[in-house]
Amino acid sequence: MAVNLATKYAKELAQAFTQKSVVDGVACKDYEFTGVKNLKVYTAVSQELNDYKRSGLNRYGEPKEAQDTVQDMIVEKDRSFSITIDKGNNSEQMGAKEASKILAIEMNEQAIPEMDKYALRKFIDYAGTVKETEEAPNEDNIVKMISDAMVEMGNKKVPAEGRYIFIGWSYFGILRLSKQFIGVEALAKEALVKGAVGTFMGAQVVTVPDEYLMKGENQAYFLIVYKNSVLQPKKVQDYFVKENPAGINGALIEGRFIYDAFVIGAKCGGVYAAVAADSVQVAPTFNASGSALTVTSAGANKIRVTLDGTDPRFSDTAIETTSGGTVTLPAGKTAAKAVAFGEELFTSEVVTDIERTVA
Repeated sequence: MAVNLATKYAKELAQAFTQKSVVDGVACKDYEFTGVKNLKVYTAVSQELNDYKRSGLNRYGEPKEAQDTVQDMIVEKDRSFSITIDKGNNSEQMGAKEASKILAIEMNEQAIPEMDKYALRKFIDYAGTVKETEEAPNEDNIVKMISDAMVEMGNKKVPAEGRYIFIGWSYFGILRLSKQFIGVEALAKEALVKGAVGTFMGAQVVTVPDEYLMKGENQAYFLIVYKNSVLQPKKVQDYFVKENPAGINGALIEGRFIYDAFVIGAKCGGVYAAVAADSVQVAPTFNASGSALTVTSAGANKIRVTLDGTDPRFSDTAIETTSGGTVTLPAGKTAAKAVAFGEELFTSEVVTDIERTVA
């Protein structure tokens, strides 16, 4: 008989999941993915103000239909595990392999870290700003680097409240030596998210293992996230203990997780990643022959191109190709935009081609 862990232990496990995850509780919860594999997010585009006219028609200005951008988010990660505990083996080991303990270990050492690492890397890949720095953080410059990032976000009108700085332990060790950094001991009763160790310029500082912010062999120095700029949907989080299922004398522990992570394109200015200059995928270049536009970025495994002026990282109209791939320009004037992704390198900047005319 299958026993769903909707018992006291299940509640404890669900609570432990939230507490141990460094991303859960930080990401925005405004969008609901339940029951669908993908979600289209429509973001309204504001219009410039007009000078009011005191006579004639349309005194408020010529009416224009409200415009919007569309971002199609597809949940792709579908992961699982299956573990058996033979009754004979368990009895000979003094019951050390209690099913609930094994399940907790699997969650804490495998499922939760995988989801957190995936989310943080996805946030870096689609950050509104991937800042390339020639010099790695040290005791003399790390405070200024983070301060500059916070200022840049502020000038983009990203709210100060709700920002989180994710930083690997190695660079946090450097940051912690700075007198400007306010340690947790000075925060009194201020509530912190799990993993937060203090605040810096009002943002909560969350330490993570260095590998959480790595892509290939490349380390991101730090990642700043505004809460409402990112999503981490978890559509399915099922875990079960089945006692004596067919063919097994003992317990079968199984779990399944359908999840993903996204940066909301219209709010991508609220995600800032600082990385080494030589760790970023080379920016795409363009070459046209008639209506055929070839886009190249050496070593890229994916290039996204738009022909309608929208951001290729998030646009619903983006065309996906590989380095050296060709897209067809429409008739008329077009200025293509492109961004390149790599397996080992962080995402390139978004580049805009010259305006080309196709008869």
